[in-house]
Amino acid sequence: MKKEILIWNLFIVMFVYSPRGDILKNTKLRIAWIIPNVFCYLMLFGLSIWIVANGEGLQEINRLSFYVIFMLLLFLVSVFGSYRIWTWIKEGKI
Repeated sequence: MKKEILIWNLFIVMFVYSPRGDILKNTKLRIAWIIPNVFCYLMLFGLSIWIVANGEGLQEINRLSFYVIFMLLLFLVSVFGSYRIWTWIKEGKI
């Protein structure tokens, strides 16, 4: 646990507190926010394919609605994250 926290803190220090100036800091900060958002979209894409492929089985065990709701929530989180990143870039925060 302590090792993971140390690695995460090192990651934050490397990407947020860059000694080269604001331009590099903003680029690294953008990457730090955009990469998880891209993975969120990839997860949404994979989940959608999985739900379509296993829809009949999920319907038989009455879990299809649960996964569809989860997929919609994941879509909303992805879109909100993209919108937030876009507004931060537009405002010059990152």
